[in-house]
Amino acid sequence: MALKAALPAVALLAALAGCARYAPLPLEGTPALARNLADLRHDGVTLGTPLSLSDIARLAVENNPDLRAARYRRGVAEAQVLEAGLLPNPSLAGGVSPNITTPQATTTAWFAGLTQDVKSLVTLSARRAAARENARQVDAALLWQEWQVIAKARLLAVDLIEGTKYRQIVVRTRALLAESNVRAEHAVQAGNLTLAAAAPGVAALQATEAQLDAIDQQQQSRRHQLNALLGLVPEAEVPLASSSDLPPLLPDQVRLLLPRLAEQRPDLVALRLGYRAQEATLRGAILAQFPALALGVTGGIDNTNDYYVGPGITMDLPIFDRNQGNIAIATATRQQLREEYAARLAAAAGEVRAMLDELPLLETQLARLRRELTAATRTAERAEAAFQADNLDQRSYVDLVSTRLAKEQEIVTIEQSLLERQVAMATLTGAGMPPVALTPDGAPS
Repeated sequence: MALKAALPAVALLAALAGCARYAPLPLEGTPALARNLADLRHDGVTLGTPLSLSDIARLAVENNPDLRAARYRRGVAEAQVLEAGLLPNPSLAGGVSPNITTPQATTTAWFAGLTQDVKSLVTLSARRAAARENARQVDAALLWQEWQVIAKARLLAVDLIEGTKYRQIVVRTRALLAESNVRAEHAVQAGNLTLAAAAPGVAALQATEAQLDAIDQQQQSRRHQLNALLGLVPEAEVPLASSSDLPPLLPDQVRLLLPRLAEQRPDLVALRLGYRAQEATLRGAILAQFPALALGVTGGIDNTNDYYVGPGITMDLPIFDRNQGNIAIATATRQQLREEYAARLAAAAGEVRAMLDELPLLETQLARLRRELTAATRTAERAEAAFQADNLDQRSYVDLVSTRLAKEQEIVTIEQSLLERQVAMATLTGAGMPPVALTPDGAPS
């Protein structure tokens, strides 16, 4: 009898032993920013030398704070798959009825019953399918987020590299104008030049100084954005190569990728997986029209010491609520996801086609500017020789050399635009990524 009395306590202790236990995880009070490049994860990247665009992209994927946080969503999604696949627990009921007033009673009555929710079993398969597709959607969305971080890192690096080139040309322009203004000031003091004649040179120098200040502000902002992307403190130094090493992406390659956008771009794959998850949710809502049903068995002994046992059933009557509300929500959500996918696919294709249409114009302008630069360079060289021989006045000499420098600035601007479009097209088409196709069961591969 003592052993029988101890059995419930033993069962309870065994159940508690298998339960999860709470452990505190305090928040950090200091920003988790690296002080320098050496503090970052840098597998495959050689530090101490100027970094290429590929190096920057690798550092960004490994160290970006937002990506580190996003990767933990996979754990949440896997936990949801686990939760959706668990069978509902059966319910145990029992009671004791001691005799109080009935003379015929010979013993204390008791009963015990075991029931199982059948409705949860009916919708189990649909819930599992929805959770699996949601987990796969998280994987595809994370891949797209990584691809976007790579694109942003490349774009910032391109802008910094081309901005440095542009700044160097502006510095040369400022030096030319500053030297010219010094000579003009001497001429004014000697009475050989009026202040009115010297004023345009002073204004041009001030405008160039303002332009240089704006460039420095923009470059500093870009450096801060790149450091934030890498998880670095703003003041950390990130040495960049002097030229962009973007992989070539020809228009014909882009056109070949356009029909495969739905398989190539992870965000579109994520939307398709989300749509499949919603279809499973809709199937589950339709199956949930099945009335709440619990089946079980109940047994015990009454006060006259007679034993009894028999089946039991509990069922909702679907008179008012036939789950029509949840079915309507799931149906509307599925339609919304369908339209969002179609809109995203159309927008992606439209953006790529627009960029392809812009490329010929930019390339034509770049070719023309390069021809003009060749002519302007020859003219500037002749002007310098004539100026040194006192056969050309200072104002004409400065104007001709400034024309050459202005052409160089225009060329750098167009080249930067072309590189930015190359980064954008690679991002929008998923160029350089392996195809993220869907297997027959919906899993990304």
